Formats: sequence, C-alpha cells, structure tokens
Amino acid sequence: MGERMIVRQTSIEGVSVIETTAFEDHRGSFARFFCADDLATILGSRRIVQINHSRTSKTGAVRGIHFQHPPNAEMKLVRCLRGRVFDVALDLRKNSPTFLQWHAEELDPCTAKMLVIPEGCAHGFQALQEESEMLYLHTHFYHPESEGGLRPTDPALGINWPLPVEDLSVRDNNHPLITSTYTGVSL
Repeated sequence: MGERMIVRQTSIEGVSVIETTAFEDHRGSFARFFCADDLATILGSRRIVQINHSRTSKTGAVRGIHFQHPPNAEMKLVRCLRGRVFDVALDLRKNSPTFLQWHAEELDPCTAKMLVIPEGCAHGFQALQEESEMLYLHTHFYHPESEGGLRPTDPALGINWPLPVEDLSVRDNNHPLITSTYTGVSL
C-alpha cells in the first residue's frame, strides 16, 4: 500500500524535495514517511542515526540557520508534522556553483513533502502557523563542538522570509554577519 516516494532535485545540487502521496479514505489518511529503498539514491551509504522533533509556538519565529562542520557534517531530511513552515536550505559548500544560494519549500502535513539538506548546506525555517512541529532525520549524531550557524537576517544571505522575522534565539541572533572573506565549508 502507498505510493513510492518521488525525489525532485532543486537548482542546488543535493538539495531535494521528497514527495509522497497519501492514501485517503473515510478513516483518514496513510502515507509513507520514510523508505530506505526509495531514498537509496539520496542516502547512498549513509544511514539515519538520530531523529529530532521541534515545536515552534509563535507565527513568524525563525529557527536556524544551522549546520555541522566536517568531520561531523550531516544530511538532514525534514518534514512538517503540524502547522506550516517556510523551510530553507542554504548552500555553504566552498567552490560550489550555487555557493550562498538558498532554496525554500513551504512544508505542511497536507502536502507531505520532505526537504533534503545535504552536508555543507545549512538549514532554517520560519513558522507560518502557530504550534508548527517539525521532524528531522539526521545522518550524523549531534556534535556540539562542530555546530555552526549563520544569522537568518544577514543581508548577505538575502533570504526572503515571508513574514517579519520574530522570536529569534539569542544564539541565532548573535551569529556573526558574513563578510566578503567568507569562503564557506570545505567537505
């Protein structure tokens, strides 16, 4: 039962959108959430080692922009379980043709889309509805010493957040601004 997961590549290499189709009847719906076979081309030899969940209470709140430096760089697969979010993947890979370019998808439970953020790309999102919940599948364990971040309101990133940015954490608001000497992440 259930359709295969469909992988749609974006304009940034490795950043993909996974689409699933829910089976619906009078009881509700059923959808494939994860399938290693369907995602084998994306995962390669990677495996999911950690799953995290977040709940964002306030509309307009932004979480991110976060990543992990090598050798603890990770791929993330993210899905919205409740509410609606503007989800962003930002390319930080040194010498990438799409360096500092971003791709965004609106995620919600009804569309059942999932965004894939590869190693060397950062991730953040803005809650478009109150009490938005996200699920994150990680290919590497959280490693505090490898944690990196960028300020989501940095003009150099040019992210067009759909709502005024509100409720940033102190940490996210204090990440340094990118300068012309920023060369990115070497994988």
